[in-house]
Amino acid sequence: MEVPTWVWCLTIGLMAAVLLFDVFVVARRPHVPTTKEVSGALVLYVGAAVLFGLGVWWFTHDQAGAKFMTEYYAGWLTEYSLSVDNLFIFLLIMARFGVPQKLQQSALLIGIIIAIVLRGIFIAVGAAAINQFSWVFYLFGAFLVYTAVKLAKEGQSDDDEYEENRFMAWVERRFRATDRYDGAKLFTTVNGRRLATPMFIVIMALGTTDLLFALDSIPAIYGLTKEPYLVLTANLFALMGLRQLYFLIGGLLKKLVYLTLGLAVLLAFIGVKLVLHALHENELPFVNGGQHVTAAPDIPISVSLGAIVLILGVTTVASLWRSRKDAKVPSSAS
Repeated sequence: MEVPTWVWCLTIGLMAAVLLFDVFVVARRPHVPTTKEVSGALVLYVGAAVLFGLGVWWFTHDQAGAKFMTEYYAGWLTEYSLSVDNLFIFLLIMARFGVPQKLQQSALLIGIIIAIVLRGIFIAVGAAAINQFSWVFYLFGAFLVYTAVKLAKEGQSDDDEYEENRFMAWVERRFRATDRYDGAKLFTTVNGRRLATPMFIVIMALGTTDLLFALDSIPAIYGLTKEPYLVLTANLFALMGLRQLYFLIGGLLKKLVYLTLGLAVLLAFIGVKLVLHALHENELPFVNGGQHVTAAPDIPISVSLGAIVLILGVTTVASLWRSRKDAKVPSSAS
């Protein structure tokens, strides 16, 4: 897929303009968004993501157009589902640091901007590694399978506490901070001393948390497409509506009781797909004498998209059924 430089620039420029508009609106009027407000914005972002996929198919002008469109949709759905899992951690962070509701938009927005920058770096590194070393797919696949097993085990626990990583513990020790918020300011002056506000700690927590999630999501999407442009745009569209999604379904996240298990199955599927692809492209001398393993099945992208939709659909239906069943237990017991 050949993407002209001007298309890259236009895409990044438009996304930056949307973010700057968001920053301007939120910074000018910090508030708790209404359901109507976030619903309208979310419909706009999702609609734009869907139309972009159709645009990929339309503007490629060849038989590969449908393939690229399917890869984009598969990547977007995967990144979006992983972003929903991020939201639960974001809720825990907001609760842990007692972020006032009217400031949560500002914290999320800055955290998302940090996430976009970090993911852009990860995408560039991933693309360079894939172009130079075909065996990197073995590493990506193994890492996703390992992550899937870890997620499956975590899905059986009910830990609702945010656990700080080592970097966050270092930040809290390194920066002297006040326990009072000063609007959306990251630093404030108290008795002539320059101190970090809780908002600074919250944003660092959101950014580093998304960095850890990117370690899973970037290898996952490279298991669905090797096109850096599609990887970038799928990530951008998944993150752009994340702030609105946070306020819209924040209370519903606890009903998605099987979300972690569903994501574990999804990552395991993509991990196996990556390993099979690595076998097809094999150049390692200790695997099949350095020859391609043509007997290994190669999963088509259409099958991958179908599997992703099926896994997410079953996860959602099963979660809502379980939540409704659990909600009836107290009333029936009484």
